[in-house]
Amino acid sequence: MKIGRRSFLSFVIGGAAGTAITPLPWKLMDDSSIWSQNWPWTPVPPDGEYSQSNSVCTLCPGGCGITVRKVDDRVVKIEGMKGHPVNDGGLCLMGLSGLQLLYGPTRVKTPLKRVGKRGEGKWEKISWDEAISEVAKKLADIRSNGGSHTVGSIVDSENGTVPNLFKRFLTTYGSPNFMTMPSIQDSYAMTLQVMQGVSAQVGFDAENADFILSFGSGIIDGWGSPVRMFKANSAWKANGKKVVQIEPRLSNTAAKSDKWIPINPGTEAALALGLANIIISNSLDSKKISQSTGFDSFKKLVQNEYGTDKVSKITGINSATIVSLAKNFARASKPLAICGKGQGSIPGSLNEFMAVHALNALVGNINKEGGVWAVTDTEYINWPKPEMDSIAENGMQKERIDGAGSEYPHTKSLLNRLVEVINSGDGSLEALFVSGANPLYSMPGSKAIKNAFDNIPFIVSFSSYMDETASNADLILPNHVYLERYEDVPTPAGLSKPIVGLTRPVVKPQFNTKHVGDVVMLIAKALGGGIADAFSWESYEACLKETLGVKWDILVEKGFEFNGDKCILEGDFNFYPDAMKSLSDFSPVSIEGSAISYPLLLIPYDTIRLANGYIGDPPFAIKTVEDTVLKGKNSCVEINPKTGKELGLTEGRYASLLTPRGKAKVKVHLYEGIMPGIVALPRGLGHTAYDNYLAGKGCNFNELIGSTEDPVSGLDEAWGIRARLTKV
Repeated sequence: MKIGRRSFLSFVIGGAAGTAITPLPWKLMDDSSIWSQNWPWTPVPPDGEYSQSNSVCTLCPGGCGITVRKVDDRVVKIEGMKGHPVNDGGLCLMGLSGLQLLYGPTRVKTPLKRVGKRGEGKWEKISWDEAISEVAKKLADIRSNGGSHTVGSIVDSENGTVPNLFKRFLTTYGSPNFMTMPSIQDSYAMTLQVMQGVSAQVGFDAENADFILSFGSGIIDGWGSPVRMFKANSAWKANGKKVVQIEPRLSNTAAKSDKWIPINPGTEAALALGLANIIISNSLDSKKISQSTGFDSFKKLVQNEYGTDKVSKITGINSATIVSLAKNFARASKPLAICGKGQGSIPGSLNEFMAVHALNALVGNINKEGGVWAVTDTEYINWPKPEMDSIAENGMQKERIDGAGSEYPHTKSLLNRLVEVINSGDGSLEALFVSGANPLYSMPGSKAIKNAFDNIPFIVSFSSYMDETASNADLILPNHVYLERYEDVPTPAGLSKPIVGLTRPVVKPQFNTKHVGDVVMLIAKALGGGIADAFSWESYEACLKETLGVKWDILVEKGFEFNGDKCILEGDFNFYPDAMKSLSDFSPVSIEGSAISYPLLLIPYDTIRLANGYIGDPPFAIKTVEDTVLKGKNSCVEINPKTGKELGLTEGRYASLLTPRGKAKVKVHLYEGIMPGIVALPRGLGHTAYDNYLAGKGCNFNELIGSTEDPVSGLDEAWGIRARLTKV
């Protein structure tokens, strides 16, 4: 049997990818536990009886159920909860490492006040009463001076009771600046809004699909709920389902797929529309959709502007492959097209999301088994509308500092605009709350973000850990970690069935921390008046119990509430909304930099072994990172051997990587699985905070790339930047 070059690559790299979901990483963790026994913070539980409690992991958006094993009052093991509808007993590397985040040295143990310059690491311990009083006094002064609209918050998402407490606080205080960390959920929500007319989150019935067409989604690299996607991918293989991965780099996901199709970065929307043209022209589309709103205009668009030969030139994919892919997708019983690159932390181009969503509609797989679902929120937060005084009413009439909702009416938050607005002097924030987010590390253009934060007079972090954003705050009011608190966990990203989970305190708080919900209420009560009146609950736990109502007892007992039914929103599908009209003249996703000065294209990649959001890798997880990703303290940059030869770079050689935004010293890794002219760096390295096991290792990709505004949505669409690589 002959094995072609690409088949050989898929075989070899697929084997390496398979180690991410086999016992090897867990064996490495056993090894880690041996060499780490002398860490002074490692808990050594006494002998005794054990007990188990069910909870939910919140270390990523996956929302996996967990079972926590304890000996006396010490947690000794975390494993996946059997029977949980998200992960059914499985757990990823980060979830298994949760003990190190509970007991590790990166915890902020008490309220801290900055006494040196920002970032110097000089703090003094203060009491909770002092901390609440200081925040309340600062906010009272800002409000009395007519600046209520200059206060803002950044939280991880808009769903759940804690984000809604922040939103309620800002509303009664008089500020519209409730901002959230961006992700593909923003783009998908907007796609559902403009194409289906529904306010919902997207769900994927991945388990029942039989042909999965992925436009760069890291299915086994942390996209959606990682364990759920691991299991779905294994089931696809076992049952002969087809997976096609389209991206410029042979990722772990691509290597484990049935077919990898390299594509010119930023041209995915053109490919999706080219596939749509073939499906329509060959009458492979669902017969019911011809009467859908805008279908005739959409048909005209794809047939006039996205012919196969033209799309081939745009994407770099040969015409025969495009035709074959379109026909195989349309003829499958339950085809599913997905997008959102890597782990999905960058919103991306709305044109790409709309084009890919149109593919699902063409084959009649919207709100169908194996398809894409518009999932309604689990509507259990029904608090009475707060009363606002004149200051609050006036402040809420002011334009948001990020401009969301004005130029782009469907966009709820544009955190990517915050930096430019502040650094240009066109807008200001006098005070900022940050909870469940680390924007100084995880947002593109992190250096510019730090400069913007330096211009904000008062920053309060609620981080449980000494991360980059907390390190540059004025006050740190540490939250309990997820194993120490009650909190609701709404439907996880990408799940097609509504579910509510509940984290619960499996151990008492280890340090002098408070639940962030309690702290928000205490600040509100310290401010008094209508702000205090809006928070009538005695505590966050009381608020949560009242909010969940009859769900509370079920959640405490099981850890989740799930009835197995898909709660969907139906709407007329619009194939050609106003937002799509820009596709009549296709332009690839904008890439910053000149091709003359920067002849290469730098792209990021994600791996399940590296966290790149609010939580950084604990020691056990960083131990499993391959030396082709991180060698010593240097990130490895992937380049095609052909590109390496042209640049005179060999395996393991040091090189200088330069972009319009920054530079880094890297090690060269020659890799056949990347297109010539493209170089790739992992995300999740280059921390300056946390501990010695993570800080100072590799470079932060976000220091090398900036934000590029999508002209359709205003969201950040950047997934690459021009670069130059030279010998050191």
